[in-house]
Amino acid sequence: MPVEKRYLRNIEALTEDECLLLAEKHVAVVGCGGLGGLVVEALARIGVRHLRLIDADIFDETNLNRQVLCTEATVGLHKAEVAKRRILEIDGKAEPEAIVSYLDKNNAADLVHDMDCVVDCLDTLESRFWLAHACQSLGIPIVYGAIAGWFGQVCTVYPGDASFVSIYGEPFGTSQHERLGSLPFAAHATAAVQSAEVVKVLLERPGQIRNRLLMIDLLDGSMDDVELA
Repeated sequence: MPVEKRYLRNIEALTEDECLLLAEKHVAVVGCGGLGGLVVEALARIGVRHLRLIDADIFDETNLNRQVLCTEATVGLHKAEVAKRRILEIDGKAEPEAIVSYLDKNNAADLVHDMDCVVDCLDTLESRFWLAHACQSLGIPIVYGAIAGWFGQVCTVYPGDASFVSIYGEPFGTSQHERLGSLPFAAHATAAVQSAEVVKVLLERPGQIRNRLLMIDLLDGSMDDVELA
């Protein structure tokens, strides 16, 4: 089957077979705000047509500084529903699924159980740990990302890899997100790396950020690797 015209610019960086494979993969994006909205945009455009969008939050005016799906017209609307609509604007053949729900201890496994990859775009540590626990139990790779101020961090975790405890310590601590703020370019840079990691996971490409944490510092223009024990 030939690659659709919309994906011709993918060719050379991706093979035709890889483009066709992406269309068959299933990815859950948990959190459709600053990081999640950008990840959804990138994955929909590169050709991932089965996206599950999980978020119970609604857009408010404080999201306008960085969340690409938040406009004055979408303030007050559910983030997951807006993300679904955006995907269909990009690709009418896509099959997005919006789930207006917060992820917690009781539903984490049910929300992601049939996915090829899960993208962690959450902003609370408790939900993040429950998601990581569910993916570990189900054997699903998870691509984690977070931002604070001018900084971002990304890693990919497979079952058996170094866990989020290596990053945060014990579960259910407090986040530095609100204290440091959230700037738009930190979200863009971090989401770009996350999206690339998801594609590498789906296509089994080498070079994934595993057992290490990529630290992005846009204030001094540097990136550093931290090995996860």
